[in-house]
Amino acid sequence: MAAVVDKEKCTGCESCIESCPLEAISMQDGLAVIDPDTCGDCGACVDVCPTEAISM
Repeated sequence: MAAVVDKEKCTGCESCIESCPLEAISMQDGLAVIDPDTCGDCGACVDVCPTEAISM
């Protein structure tokens, strides 16, 4: 199951983009968006998100 972004908590800091080894995260309208087809379920983005906006 791919990681999911809580748009209410995301601040658009882009920390998750830098942490993703598969480049599955992009920014749209200033918020992180995770491509579920590319996400490898590693959880790296969950660990670096300062606002806890990403969950598995």
